[in-house]
Amino acid sequence: MTAAPAAPLSSEQPILRIEPPNRWWAPALDELWTHRELAYFFVWRDVKIRYKQTLIGAGWAVLQPFLAMLVFTLLGRSAGLPSDSSPYPLFYYSALLPWMYFATSLQNATNTMVENQRVITKVYFPRLVLPLSAVLSGLVDFSISLLMFVAMMVYYRVPPSPALLWLPFFLLLAVCTALGFGLWLGALNAIYRDVRYVVPFLIEFWMLVSVVIPGSHVPAKWRWAYELNPMAGVIEGFRWSLMRNGSLPGRSILVSTVLVLIVLVTGWAYFQKMETTIADVA
Repeated sequence: MTAAPAAPLSSEQPILRIEPPNRWWAPALDELWTHRELAYFFVWRDVKIRYKQTLIGAGWAVLQPFLAMLVFTLLGRSAGLPSDSSPYPLFYYSALLPWMYFATSLQNATNTMVENQRVITKVYFPRLVLPLSAVLSGLVDFSISLLMFVAMMVYYRVPPSPALLWLPFFLLLAVCTALGFGLWLGALNAIYRDVRYVVPFLIEFWMLVSVVIPGSHVPAKWRWAYELNPMAGVIEGFRWSLMRNGSLPGRSILVSTVLVLIVLVTGWAYFQKMETTIADVA
């Protein structure tokens, strides 16, 4: 049996040429939208891997913030820390909701370029899909943890208020915060592998200055330093929208929003600039 001669290539056959972006500071949103299904599969993969061969599965999304809430409640009561006239469990859990999401998403986004180095070096796709999927997959755990908070509100007989309508905005702010810092640290970790060892210490210190003391009790002379923490406005916004304590912390939220936008835009630009060389060093 003889093989038939191969058909000549058509001169009209399209040729796809992959080149580095001409303007690394301009976000390639169209390319990211084209690969939206790939981002969905990465999110689903991250969720399945996270709870694969675990004993309680998604129960860890509730157990981790719940245990942290118990520790903070014991410390808060014994040290007489302020809770803005709210039950200590609700006060700390409402802050741990966005914080646990942010901390987990930041760690995953930092490590995602190194963990997927084999995929990066073999297949082309927008590298931004990796940190973005790492951040979005954390919303599954957040949703489960939020259900636990709803049960706690029922137990303590704390009714929801119209301020709850602000919650999607504060959640979006937490997502942008995790993505912005994740882009910076993810690109840096692909080049300098010791970044992943610094991040856990950074998160522990960051949690202490964000969760323990409410912004209303920060001394006036240190208020400016407290507001430079992007998560301060997120956590204050969560506490206000979930429990309606005091008035809307407008100044903290405004400062946090501006800082987060700066980190997100610069992180996006830096990640796109490093995207052309990440495959060589990853």
